[in-house]
Amino acid sequence: WEKLSQVAVKGAEYDSRERQPHPKCLEGTRVDLLNYIHGLLDNREESRLIWLHGTAGVGKSAVAFTVAERMRNAARGHFFFSRKHTERCTTEYLFATLAYQLACNFPSVREDLNRTIRENPALLDPNKSLRDQMEGLFLKPLRRL
Repeated sequence: WEKLSQVAVKGAEYDSRERQPHPKCLEGTRVDLLNYIHGLLDNREESRLIWLHGTAGVGKSAVAFTVAERMRNAARGHFFFSRKHTERCTTEYLFATLAYQLACNFPSVREDLNRTIRENPALLDPNKSLRDQMEGLFLKPLRRL
């Protein structure tokens, strides 16, 4: 647990002080997009991973924060990328961070993660394939919930 805690990027959480002031959609803006995203999140039959992409300055961070803020009691993991911060400008610690957040929100996952990391400590290596990290640190624990 200690190793996972050390590599998890704390500043990637939606409400991190590192990200202040938090960008947010102004009232009445991006209503269609926000309704679409919330519809996806409310539908239990569909995937819950949403990937926002676009050129710089189009409002991805504002949309993501607005959604995360509304879903703060339901969402269990966030990773806000940033060009300005070395730990958040790459995917190196993406799944370690999500796994850490998952274990914080679901204590039953913590021991499974500890066991997985003891068996394969290389999963915390930022050079390990994203596929292996995703499977070992994130999907495997999720399947046990």
